[in-house]
Amino acid sequence: MTTSPRQTVEAFLTGFRHLDSDAALSTVSADARITVYPLQIVDAGRDAMATLLQDIARSLPDLMLTVRSVLELGGVVVAEVKIEGTQAADFLGVVNQEKHLDVDSAWRFTVTGEEITGIDVYWCQNQLLRRLAVKRTDQIAIV
Repeated sequence: MTTSPRQTVEAFLTGFRHLDSDAALSTVSADARITVYPLQIVDAGRDAMATLLQDIARSLPDLMLTVRSVLELGGVVVAEVKIEGTQAADFLGVVNQEKHLDVDSAWRFTVTGEEITGIDVYWCQNQLLRRLAVKRTDQIAIV
């Protein structure tokens, strides 16, 4: 039984939603190319996605993942995802302040056969930092 690119991506998102990085990663090819633009991770391997998913699971144990839309364009699937949760551990270099955060993100998946061979992730880093009560990093603060 073959699965469509959308079904493959939905399996990834279901694993992510349940904080099961192994289930999510079971859909990702061993030689997948991963780019997470806000973290300046470019053309990394599958391990970069494993680290990101594990960091999110550790830092946001009450994760609520809302998939707002999924668009399949042949072998490319784009998902609009809201990531919400309460910070319970240091997250992306930000000290735990037990802040609730919600971040809108876009995920672009390239699917070949029944495996994800590429993931590009986008979110507004300034939105994330505001939610975590961190000053913007792209401007010099005047004291």
